[in-house]
Amino acid sequence: MCGRYSLSRTRRELIEQFHVQLDAAGDAVRPDYNIAPTKEVLAVLARPPQEETHAAEASVPAVRQLRALRWGLVPSWAKDVKIGNRLINARAETVHEKPSFRRAFAKRRCLLPADGFYEWYTMERNGGRPAKQPFFIRPRDGAVMAMAGLYELWRSPEDDQWLWTCTIITTQASDDVGRIHDRMPMVVRPDDWDAWLDPALTDVARVRDLLTPAMSGTMEAYPVSRAVNNVKNNGPELLQPLTDGHIPGENSGSGTLF
Repeated sequence: MCGRYSLSRTRRELIEQFHVQLDAAGDAVRPDYNIAPTKEVLAVLARPPQEETHAAEASVPAVRQLRALRWGLVPSWAKDVKIGNRLINARAETVHEKPSFRRAFAKRRCLLPADGFYEWYTMERNGGRPAKQPFFIRPRDGAVMAMAGLYELWRSPEDDQWLWTCTIITTQASDDVGRIHDRMPMVVRPDDWDAWLDPALTDVARVRDLLTPAMSGTMEAYPVSRAVNNVKNNGPELLQPLTDGHIPGENSGSGTLF
């Protein structure tokens, strides 16, 4: 699963890298080194201009937008927003058929930029209880991760306001990080960004073809401070490698990157 991640890119970086045409993120663009479920997260998505009618959407070019969404997808048919707490991730293997996700998978897809994500590995202690060590996992080349996501709009029955929410699609972990956890966020390759964001692409089989497994050798992981366990802790120091951490499968305790 993916339950925590980091994003420290600037507004300009995100707009330029993802070719954003409409900046609708407001003051949500700020470094966040401990992003957790139910928080506002930044997403790139494409929608036809609001002033166009639904009948004309098919012929009107979609506008690529940067928006703030609540992490934890709330389906349009949901009676209670709390369902989103259980829908922070969607499995790539079944996302196209699950009732909570299949409509969004067909036409409401997004990209969730990230520096990298956190995962916890259970470490054995001599004579003591097992402890969970957090690791930070990121692209080796330092590029932004474009995590595959879905978004939904949910209308509150109480105040008739629209709530924008999202989920992260996960897949089998690559060899680089599989020793830490068997799942990881699905990353969309830059060559597939246009197709993934295209709301006119509704053929489920074609969309599924865009979900390709992570390539081995592209990710690196290193142990970080357990301060990340508390969502109240938030700063660049959370990304600093430990010098005495232990990497799963290695005899050395040097904390060297994979």
